[in-house]
Amino acid sequence: MIYIADNISNYLIYLFIIHFGFRLNPRKNKLFISASVLAMLSAGVYNAYFDTNSPIVYIFWSAVSICLFFEDRLSHLFVLSAALMYFTGIIDTFSVMLIQIVLIGGGVSGTGITWWMESAYLLSFLVYFLIYLKLFKKNDIYLCDIKFKYKFALFIQGSIFQMFYDYVFYFFDENHARYGFDAYAVFFISIAGAIYSIFLTLGLAIKNIQSDRQNRELQSFMYMQKQQYDYQLQQSAAVRRFRHDLINHMGVLRELANQKKTEEVKEYIDTIWKIQDEFDLKIHTGDGLFDVILNYYLYLAEKENIDFTVTGKLTGKTSLEMFDITTLMGNILQNALEAAVQTAVPKIRVEMIEHKKEIFIVVSNSEVKEMNIRKGFLRTSKADKSNHGFGLKNVAAAVRKYHGEYYTESIVENGQAMFKISIAIPKVISEEDKA
Repeated sequence: MIYIADNISNYLIYLFIIHFGFRLNPRKNKLFISASVLAMLSAGVYNAYFDTNSPIVYIFWSAVSICLFFEDRLSHLFVLSAALMYFTGIIDTFSVMLIQIVLIGGGVSGTGITWWMESAYLLSFLVYFLIYLKLFKKNDIYLCDIKFKYKFALFIQGSIFQMFYDYVFYFFDENHARYGFDAYAVFFISIAGAIYSIFLTLGLAIKNIQSDRQNRELQSFMYMQKQQYDYQLQQSAAVRRFRHDLINHMGVLRELANQKKTEEVKEYIDTIWKIQDEFDLKIHTGDGLFDVILNYYLYLAEKENIDFTVTGKLTGKTSLEMFDITTLMGNILQNALEAAVQTAVPKIRVEMIEHKKEIFIVVSNSEVKEMNIRKGFLRTSKADKSNHGFGLKNVAAAVRKYHGEYYTESIVENGQAMFKISIAIPKVISEEDKA
């Protein structure tokens, strides 16, 4: 039974790390999941029957069970399984050593590993759980986000520690009668330090990612601001050209009036009126910052023949800062524009609803296929996820900053697939809450 218990423990650890560390989902076909469990249990029965823990069998069932359980490229899953077997093996070694040090240092005779492994797996899992809870989940960063150089550093670091401890512990194990508890205490502290160094490496990797995110956020904000500024410059230049020609227009109208050509005067006035309409903001929400962004994306939508509508009014300026409005609406509308332009009937609809305590913003756009949504959070479907996914995370961060809520869903409206994001933000936010 010990072999089956070992396999189950390893299997659960693998599932935890891959699902929560690399954000991979199980396969939807339950037959694959059943086959994954069966491969793991069969290997345990084989080991129990022959009373052996063959490395080949361990490698085989680990790789096969992972590839069957998760939905991803087989090549990626195979590499992932190999990396996990290696790294978890290092952590398991540390855990076994810690338990043995406590027992041997405490005067317990015998060093054979039997039931100790189950305790070691539990200790290893606590390490992984703390890494997930204190580093990854807390910072919304996961193993799949970390650069390769940091992952490689962890492997090198772990390998050096394991070789060192294998040698030193073997010496201690064979000569433990010659040493007092203080020697084992030092060894205990050194292993704890090795695990702590892994936390430090991961912490450095996370800080690097956060720095990159901040730079990309700033670049994205500056790009959207530049696009909106260029649009305003175009509008300003058009106004100046119109004003420059205004005297000539008045001259033509005067001449037509002198000749009593009433119909021609009306037609000319209508032409001038249409030109003047182009300079005015077509969307008025009640908040000037929202107006600038919405009118800019209306301009882009019209260029792409996208039906862009805005409904609802605000009673005045919102509590959102300019940076956050640009981040929030800019990313949402840019994504909506890119999705809608690919559809046969492209459309974008923005609804703004103001209640007594909250402002609701709902943006819907036509889509070609169902969006990639995981647990209410929109995930990028673009190939270059490292450069595009952060925009979606920025939307979530902007909503959380104002203690708001958001919800994403794919719906069918009048026979057309639509993606919809709904946002609720309190109207009044204190500076202390925003910080």
